Amino acid sequence: MKNKSVNSTVLVILTGLIIGILLKLFVFDILHISGHSMEPNLNNGDSVIVNKLAYGIVVPFKSTFFCQWAKPKNGDVVIFLHDNKIVCKRVCATEGCHLDFSKNSGYSLIVQNKKIDLTYDQFQNLYSFEQVPQDYVLVLGDNLQQSVDSRDYGFVSVHNITGKIIGR
Repeated sequence: MKNKSVNSTVLVILTGLIIGILLKLFVFDILHISGHSMEPNLNNGDSVIVNKLAYGIVVPFKSTFFCQWAKPKNGDVVIFLHDNKIVCKRVCATEGCHLDFSKNSGYSLIVQNKKIDLTYDQFQNLYSFEQVPQDYVLVLGDNLQQSVDSRDYGFVSVHNITGKIIGR
């Protein structure tokens, strides 16, 4: 009788562990913000909840999908891998969105009526695009002075976006 109770307890614990691991790998995750690029909305050290099913079923430990059913929308705060690091940025323009560039009194990008100052290198990186390419998004940090984002490394493929921040 004691063996049945021990076996039953072990089975419950193992089942709970397996369910927890599956939830973390495929459904949601808790991440910690590192850096100041998303301030004032997300601060250095904040913990955030990531919905990994927002856009599809992600292959664990990779930035690809088993199955993708949605694409990020303007304003979504998303996570993706860049240089083997998990990055958190806000989607500011989606595929097909028109991009206007200016060289008058400094370099800038105007997207959806928002003027974004650019450095010369950032301008050179993006100015050849009249619109966001298909299956890509333009992502920016909320704190443009501190952020390394699409201005620096270009557009992000929607296939590499592995989750959406849904809360803190």
